[in-house]
Amino acid sequence: MPDVMKTLLLNPPSFENFDGGASSRWPATREIESYWYPVWLTYPAGMLPGSRLLDASPHKVSWKQTIEIAKDYEFLVLFTSTVGFASDLKLTRLIKERNPGLKIAFVGPHGHIKPDETLQASEDIDFVTRGEFDHSVVEFAQGKPLAEIAGISYRKDGKIVHNPDRAQLHTVELDALPFATEIYKRDLEIERYNVPFLLHPFVSFYTSRGCPALCTFCMWPQTISGHAWRVRSAENVAREVKFAIEAFPQMKEIFFDDDTFNIRKDRVLELCKLFKPLKFRWSSTARVHSDYETLKAMADGGARLFIVGFESGDAQILKNIKKGATVEMARTFMKNCRKVGIRVHGDFIIGLPGETRESIANTIEFAKELDCETIQVSLAHAMPGTELHDQMARDGFLRVEALADSGGHQLPHIEFPHLSKAEMMAGVHRFYDEYYFRPKVAWRIIREALWDGHERKRLYHEAVDFLKLRSERLKWARQQHDAPAKTVVSVPGAAASAND
Repeated sequence: MPDVMKTLLLNPPSFENFDGGASSRWPATREIESYWYPVWLTYPAGMLPGSRLLDASPHKVSWKQTIEIAKDYEFLVLFTSTVGFASDLKLTRLIKERNPGLKIAFVGPHGHIKPDETLQASEDIDFVTRGEFDHSVVEFAQGKPLAEIAGISYRKDGKIVHNPDRAQLHTVELDALPFATEIYKRDLEIERYNVPFLLHPFVSFYTSRGCPALCTFCMWPQTISGHAWRVRSAENVAREVKFAIEAFPQMKEIFFDDDTFNIRKDRVLELCKLFKPLKFRWSSTARVHSDYETLKAMADGGARLFIVGFESGDAQILKNIKKGATVEMARTFMKNCRKVGIRVHGDFIIGLPGETRESIANTIEFAKELDCETIQVSLAHAMPGTELHDQMARDGFLRVEALADSGGHQLPHIEFPHLSKAEMMAGVHRFYDEYYFRPKVAWRIIREALWDGHERKRLYHEAVDFLKLRSERLKWARQQHDAPAKTVVSVPGAAASAND
């Protein structure tokens, strides 16, 4: 084994309750505290002896503690986000003051989209990665010169150099990567990770990379993972499942965090055949194109819940965002999920191109018709690097360029001449009220909590947070009637959809 630099892989502290990167699709401070695993950072962590993965926010590691930890390392790999970028620059400045010899790489979508601006923002950054960075940072830690590392950008003689792109990893290379769950076991506490609609504690990892869908708002396929769909072998995935079951006896379920877990029927059937004898519960992302046979196989293989991006009940809006799905497909999918006993957490977005007061009302009715167990309703958010961001900027609908306020809460920055931010926020508020305050939904939630003490305690805390958030939304909506047109106001619950 060659000598390697002692490496710290960091998901940095910034704002309170900030879920900022390395697997979170929409970096933001969460009003109901929840965290996704830093999956992207686990792979280089597993390839570098003596490394450590530090996921600061869920583990409540402060700036001061992070600076103290970093003084003992030679190389820092920091996963930054557009929302947290300014904060990350301040943190690295303090880290460098304490450890001047430290080499620093910024990884993640922000540097991929804006490598020049990222490097120009701070002399502390030695290089940024573009695309998948698993091997880029490992090669640097092993001593490879910057000029020979594909997929990075760096400074040389006062100029910024962009090395050729790095080839994406495919099945053989993906199978050769360490298991994400091995690094969870080594460096993380799984009880720190909570997502309201998943069982607690859970673990999550990817079985594939990339997404062939063309949704205009979705960040990952348009930045570091790409549209080319690349898979791990079914046997390799099953081996990681077995490892996780043995390593985490307290685990209640596994979440497969792929952009499109169910995109190809034959692979889903192959995976479920291997999953069935393992007798474990799992959930995943899903698109609405899977037929009854596929869903039945998934249920028989242990599937409990899907996260599904329905987005809108308006057919034209779905076309505008290149969703590649229809409202009729959604209806059929939900009926079949009910038949096989798989729950659904539905994601909806208000404020996409083509949104009107009428389409908001139609989407609310559509959601009630689908009747998912739980929902998430978000304001549309155009992340840099996405087609939606370019479209909204070109059409003059990005009224506030800032993505977040000083607390990490995302700002609503899309506004149409016929539909204001205040009207769209009122639509979010109305959506939640009309959906969750139906008697059958309230009883469904209460009934389940009565039978599970752990879930009852968690539900209580989340209900308190939700009602507090609801009150803040109402207050914000009232303030908008009196606020000047250009005032920037922090909006509770303005985060974009968590999944495609």
